[in-house]
Amino acid sequence: MDLSKMIQTLKEHPDYPKMGMIASHLGVVRETSLNGDKVSGIEVVFDEDVLDAIVLKIRQLPGIVDVLVETSGGRLEVGDEIMTVVVGGDTREHVFPALIEAVDMIKREGASKKEIR
Repeated sequence: MDLSKMIQTLKEHPDYPKMGMIASHLGVVRETSLNGDKVSGIEVVFDEDVLDAIVLKIRQLPGIVDVLVETSGGRLEVGDEIMTVVVGGDTREHVFPALIEAVDMIKREGASKKEIR
């Protein structure tokens, strides 16, 4: 995953002049689960069709110009990058909620993960 490259891709978008903001999310594997248990990593699977549908939905939100998603599936160790989401749009009032919605939908609908202890 190359966040700088993803941002550059948005800057090359034909509607870049309409963007006033680009926001990003970079998810990484942490050493503890949500309940505080130690983990050595995770196994994660992404459903590409679901991801594509989520991106299309988020692009339709008011003020959003484009959405880019990159993922790393399989077995990941603590510190590895899991997912990067970049959203470009007109204002922070549109971009931040769109970014949060995209990440939440991907985690809820487009990915399954198993912690490795």
